[in-house]
Amino acid sequence: MKQTVVKESGLRRSMAWIHTWLGLLAGWILFAMFLTGTASYFRPEITRWMQPEIALQPVSPERAAQTAIAHMQAAFPHDEQWTIYLPDDRTTATRIFTRARANPDPNAPRPPRTPEIRLDPATGATLSARETRGGEHFYRFHFQLQIPHPWGRWLAGLCAMFMLTAIGSGVITHKRIFADFFTLRWRKGQRSWLDAHNVSAVLALPFHAMITYTGLITLVLMYMPWPIAANYAPLDAFAADAYGREVETKASGRPAPLIDIAPLLREATAEWRGGRAGRIVVRNPNDSAATIAIVRSGADTLNARGQSITYSGADGHRLSASPAPGPAIETAGVMLGLHMGWFAGPVLRWSYFLLGLIGAAMVATGLMLWTAKRAKPGAVPFVGYRLVQRLNIGAIACLPAGMAAFLLANRLIPASLPGREDMEVSAMFWVWFGLAAASLLRPVRRAWIETLAVASSICVAVPVANALTTDRGLVQSIMAGDWLFVAVDLVMLSMAALLGFAARLAARKPVQAQRKRRAPGQNAAVPREMADAA
Repeated sequence: MKQTVVKESGLRRSMAWIHTWLGLLAGWILFAMFLTGTASYFRPEITRWMQPEIALQPVSPERAAQTAIAHMQAAFPHDEQWTIYLPDDRTTATRIFTRARANPDPNAPRPPRTPEIRLDPATGATLSARETRGGEHFYRFHFQLQIPHPWGRWLAGLCAMFMLTAIGSGVITHKRIFADFFTLRWRKGQRSWLDAHNVSAVLALPFHAMITYTGLITLVLMYMPWPIAANYAPLDAFAADAYGREVETKASGRPAPLIDIAPLLREATAEWRGGRAGRIVVRNPNDSAATIAIVRSGADTLNARGQSITYSGADGHRLSASPAPGPAIETAGVMLGLHMGWFAGPVLRWSYFLLGLIGAAMVATGLMLWTAKRAKPGAVPFVGYRLVQRLNIGAIACLPAGMAAFLLANRLIPASLPGREDMEVSAMFWVWFGLAAASLLRPVRRAWIETLAVASSICVAVPVANALTTDRGLVQSIMAGDWLFVAVDLVMLSMAALLGFAARLAARKPVQAQRKRRAPGQNAAVPREMADAA
């Protein structure tokens, strides 16, 4: 029995070491991934907020498709391909990407065109709005970290692997994990950080494990391409076998009018038992060899990889359809759907959002716990301890300021200024890194107070600037029932209050560690294996 206890204690101590150091090495990047990924659950809504000029009412997919094709027939009738993203109740605007037909003369000048066309789905008129990356910026940063492809994705994947290992080792380390969930001691220094870390970890433990594992699976083919490379040459053959081969025909050169899209959409919706079309791909429009591929929306089912049906663009007869997915492809699509949350309705989407914030809090409290445990002089090398302190400030306090600055820049930069979308992104990084650099000039405690206060102030400035520069401020939005703009303003004010509360806590006098003499055999307040996990 004694030998078993010793082995169990040795296992927990080993797991504690793994949990501590993997969590520390990846902690700052994981915090950024959690925070930007959480914002990405409202990616379409953030984009709509960042284009206040657009205020549209949802229309049927058939109407949106008809007006989009009519616009493209007038503007780019001879393009090689139109890709039309149909609106829904979250996006409202029709988005179109075109691919021009290759010119036989490579030296011939190409007419300028915008990379993306946004249309009013009801009328097909071009929408005029400020250029912005919108919620897409947070989404891309979440898994690319603003690092060139593929290195950003590789780094994000490595940190996700660290996270998954840290979750497993943390569960093994904390023997009293569920009992500790109900323990939250305030103003007790290291003990308070440990309690906060335990509560935030246990409260959303299934979500943390699910979101980390599904994130890894989403890009697993990039991280482990060797089985496919060993069995498929070229690699495109794998995608064809896995997802079906689409009919790709060259233009015949014989003109033929494009068939009405509405009957095809109704036929596809009936085959999908009410499933909604999310994307339409028209190849070789106005040619007798034209094809129309209708792709099902990934928001209709848990499987985010929608099915597709391809029709002839000349007479509308069915050409092909994607095959029923096998178990592996179905599983991969469900994993992607769980991670992205496209299927989620408003209540579940807000649940994702709150659980994501709890995940960010879990990482942040773990980083703070590391420094709280090693505050005693000589516990770790001085340089390493100071480095972790400063990196904690730069990530936990300064990143929220940078994200708020991204939204604030959207309202302060003139709407018609060329290149403004890049300026918005630059504003986020200038504020984030600039504030982190400025904090190096201040004592640690003062740096925490000041950076958190600045972050809170920028969050407050966002709804204020929105009210002063648009006619969709908080009061006007409440009166008009514009709940998207109301929600953004309230979230920013809530974040400001949370950051302000954190700044106030940081301004309090630090708790002095108190040692109490214990009787022989008395248990310590913090079990050793749990303290080691710090």
